[in-house]
Amino acid sequence: MIDRTTYAAIVAHARRDHPDEACGVVAGPAGSDRPERLVPMLNAARSPTFYEFDSHDLLALYRDMDERDEEPVVVYHSHTATEAYPSRTDIALAQEPNAHYVLVSTRDPQVEEFRSFRIVDGTVSEEEVQVVAALHEAPQPSTRSTPR
Repeated sequence: MIDRTTYAAIVAHARRDHPDEACGVVAGPAGSDRPERLVPMLNAARSPTFYEFDSHDLLALYRDMDERDEEPVVVYHSHTATEAYPSRTDIALAQEPNAHYVLVSTRDPQVEEFRSFRIVDGTVSEEEVQVVAALHEAPQPSTRSTPR
């Protein structure tokens, strides 16, 4: 479940950074599975085919999350020319077994392609994205790809 504002901000970040891949984290209270605090990150690779968190920024983020008793609930990035599905590299680099891995494809400016996956031990499982007005409201299923 993700709130509409965070969903829109992730899509906007992906479109803004296009043609490079965008990346970021949505933190939430440890153990809650509630994505509450969006943290857009800089793609240190500045690449249209690969993303990499800046190591100093990532260390600062994890320290900040520790101080707030948070964890990464969502790890997101964009694909600029392919579908929103984890690549072999994405799967190999997935290090947060409890996180939702969100991918946004910016290949078609008229379509919002926003998908979520669990990646554990190299196994990818797609999960339904439920977008709500606010996190305390009942979820409403989102479609996989929607025209804007």
